[in-house]
Parts: sequence; structure tokens; C-alpha cells
Amino acid sequence: MANFISREEAQRITERALSFSRADQARANLSSSETGNTRFAQNQLSTSGDATNATLTITSALGQRVASATTNIFTDDALRRVVETSEQLARLVPENEEYMGELGMQSYPASRPYFDSTGELAPERRAQAIAAVTEQAVARNLISTGFLIHEAASNAVATTAGLFAYGTNTGVNFTTTVRTADGTGSGWAGTSAHDFDDLDTRALGAIAVEKALRSQNPRAVEPGRWTVIMEPTTVGNMVNLMMNQLGARNADEGRSFFSRAGGGTKLGEQFVDGRVTIRSDPNDPRVFSTPFDGEGLPNKAMTWVENGMLRNLDYSRYWADKQGTQPTGFPSGWHMDGGDSTIDEMIRSTERGLLLTRFWYIRGVDPRTILFTGLTRDSTFLIENGEISHPVKNFRWNESPIFMLNNIEMMGAPVRISSGESSGLTNAVVVPPLKVRDFTFTSLSDAI
Repeated sequence: MANFISREEAQRITERALSFSRADQARANLSSSETGNTRFAQNQLSTSGDATNATLTITSALGQRVASATTNIFTDDALRRVVETSEQLARLVPENEEYMGELGMQSYPASRPYFDSTGELAPERRAQAIAAVTEQAVARNLISTGFLIHEAASNAVATTAGLFAYGTNTGVNFTTTVRTADGTGSGWAGTSAHDFDDLDTRALGAIAVEKALRSQNPRAVEPGRWTVIMEPTTVGNMVNLMMNQLGARNADEGRSFFSRAGGGTKLGEQFVDGRVTIRSDPNDPRVFSTPFDGEGLPNKAMTWVENGMLRNLDYSRYWADKQGTQPTGFPSGWHMDGGDSTIDEMIRSTERGLLLTRFWYIRGVDPRTILFTGLTRDSTFLIENGEISHPVKNFRWNESPIFMLNNIEMMGAPVRISSGESSGLTNAVVVPPLKVRDFTFTSLSDAI
């Protein structure tokens, strides 16, 4: 069993800590985890490590004066000192008018995103998973690199108002980049999962190997507006940018794309293609997500976009109270509906376009339109007359997920992806591949 704090121990530690509190209200946040990782480069393992960690944060409120202190020692003396430190700090800070007080007991979704295959994952099995990639690269005279990371964790929240919440979760992320010996071809593949048994590193390695071979000696083609076939990772990268903008407060205060000109929000308005529906649900086995937040507020199933229409915004406790509504669930993992087209069918339907593998170095340009810039990377191909004709040099792009989701021509079946730019653990994201028109590329990049 993974080495994290059990429910019984979490309850004992948090109750003991809060028993020392002399504040008007207090909250204990206890997190613990066991994390393991293995890195490989030049077709061989380079580093491997496992670490355990646990921290307790005490938040104390004296009226509206609120402050926190953290410890990783759980003796009575350490617990007493961290509580006293948070109270001392609370006496020094200004009043926080947005402090909503601590929650009492809540009801939580029965989310169970914990899997023994991940929680008990040994270094030997990580090595075997990586060998399934490196062996393929060696056989084709290619160079493979990559990273496998997994975590088993627990989180608990307790308050002096009587709340106690506890949850466990597991996650694993794997990515690999395979390059040709001459340095002109590069292929990438990756995904994430809660259950390590869902991870097929051999299949991912085969994708990266094939792309590395096919992407050698890319040619330059002109930037501009292109029809693109977006593999799911690129779609997830873009839609994440929009999902991160769902805060109701920013929208109400006129600081968001979801603000309506002249006041109010775009709730109830259609703003993207009518085929776009995005949901989050802590009980959805495709996207198991956090059942409660750091205050102990329950998460719940939410439909954010339905048939292209904005259905909900994310309301915090404070902003919901201010607006006279209820706090919502929050998208710590999400699923976007798709269609029944395959990537091969998308390619065959395209007279001239580009096939995109993934994006890199994504940075903001204009928050009001959710406009971002970034680079394509690790295999970009020209499509001509319904076939992939040859690899092309990478591009810098300037695009908004809003524009992209308004220009959809075809949609495929949703799949789980590795949703971040880096190789670390990410939220659960399930998205389809898309065929999109008029995707904007501004310049070329010589990087592969």
C-alpha cells in the first residue's frame, strides 16, 4: 500500500491540532503523498527516485483577520506551535473582508480515483514500461527520451465548525520524445491516467518512433491561415486555456472573455460551435477529479458548455454569496464530447492542410479574447490531396480557443491526454481530435 496518511491518522492529527486553537475559527489542511519517477535519455534509464511528503497547514481567523502556518512535524509540541504561529500572524494582518468563515460538515461525491496499480507501482515496473519504448528506438537506430511519474496521495480538511473531509487519489503521466540520429526528425507521444494498467507505453513508443522516422528533413511552407488536423493533445492544450477562464468574478467584473459588453456575463449565450459540450464530474471514471477544495467545499457534476452555449461559470463561496447564488463545482478534470470521424478520415477530406502533434511554449497575448501564442513541435506534416505528403518545419501560432472552437469541421472520439506542456502530473482531460479551418500561423521555427 502506498505510504500516505490514512483516514484514521488524518482525523487524529487534525483533531489534535485544532484542539490547541484559541482562534474564533480555524481550519486544518493535511496532505500527504508518495511520488515516484523514472527518467530516460539516450535509450537508457538516467534517474529514478521515490519520495514521500506530508504537510499540515493551519488557518486561524480572529474576526476577519486570517493567517496560515505550515509544518511537516506532527508531534503535540509541533502542532501546538504551528497553531500558535498562525494565530500570532493573524493578529498582524489586515482584515480580509472576503473571508467567509469555516464550513461545517458537508456531503461529498463518492469519487474514488485510487488504483492499486498506481499506488503500489514499483521502480522495476516503471523500468519495464520504459524498456518497451527504448527497445523499439534501438531497433530502428533512433534516440528515445522521456519521463514517467506517478503519485498516490491523500488530502484531508477539518474545521473547528465540525467539518472533516478525506480523499485519496492516484495519477500517472508518461511522455516520450524519439529523435533520429541525424537530428532532423522528432516524434512525441504521451498520456495520463489514474490507473497505471491503462497506460500502454509500448503503443505510445511505437507512435513516437513512427513519427520520428516520418518527420525527417522537414521542408518550409508558408505561414498564414491553414486548415489543421489537431491531434487530441493540441486540442486539450487549447481548450484548457478557455477552461481556466471560467471564473464568475472576472466575468461579472468585466475582466474576462465571458463578460458581456455593457455589463453582465455571457451565461446562456452560444459562443462556439454547437457540437461543443464540456462537462466535469468527480464521479466520471474518465475524469475522476477532486471531490472537495481546500476549504472543504464539495465539488459536483457541472455542465460548463452545452451545444456551444455557456451554461455555468465557476462561483467561489465569497462571490456566490455576493451575487446571491450558490457556489458551484469546479473543473479539476473535464470531458469534451466529440464525434465519429477518425484522423485518417479527416486527412482524406483535406485538400491542403497541416497535421499537428503537439504545442510548446504557450504564452498569453490578450486575456479578453483568450488569445495565446505558441509553437508546434515534434512532427508537423503537410497534407495534400487527402494524403500526408511530407514533414514541414514548425510554426509559431497566434490563436484563441474561442476562434478554434468556432471553426470546427470534423470531430473524432475523445481520448485521455497529457494535458500540460511539461511531463508532470496533470488534471484529467479527455478531448477529441478536431479538423479546424483558418488556424493562424505567424512565422516559421527551425526547432524540431
